[in-house]
Amino acid sequence: MNSYKHPNESRVVSTDQVLINDLNNYNTLFGGVLMKKLDNNATLSARRHARVKECVTASTDSIDFLHPIRQSDSVCIESFVSYTGNTSMEIFCKVIAEDMITGERKIAATAFLTFVALDSNKKAVKVAPIVPESTEEKFLYESGEKRAAMRRKRREHSKELTQIIGLEKPWERGDIYVC
Repeated sequence: MNSYKHPNESRVVSTDQVLINDLNNYNTLFGGVLMKKLDNNATLSARRHARVKECVTASTDSIDFLHPIRQSDSVCIESFVSYTGNTSMEIFCKVIAEDMITGERKIAATAFLTFVALDSNKKAVKVAPIVPESTEEKFLYESGEKRAAMRRKRREHSKELTQIIGLEKPWERGDIYVC
């Protein structure tokens, strides 16, 4: 698989309204609600790029909440493959909040998620590399190796951490008192 793809081929755009059940006690969109929307969009971008039935989230590298999203806003999520490894795909997501009354738009959040495409035996498959076209795509692609290196380092740290942290339930350790 050496054929290149353009980020635009994996682009997914979804727009939704903010409902009252999506709001927290500050009358802004719950972060978890937005995280679910991001994961759904990013999954479709990964599947569109890899053209497989199943892609799994390998990591959510970052979600930066930049501006609160209110009930009067619509939420537009745009996602696309911004960088690829051998079997992994980094998906960039941007969230645009638009005040439906005034028409004012703001970047409400950005996120990077990493996915792996799977074959019918649940084994990772190679994915096509990308050739960025727009200024935004080129910037994300050129900084992609740096983010991939940070992911590898963070993953190594997580593996070390799993060797230290215990599997006991807190109330079974004897050093923690449950009220």
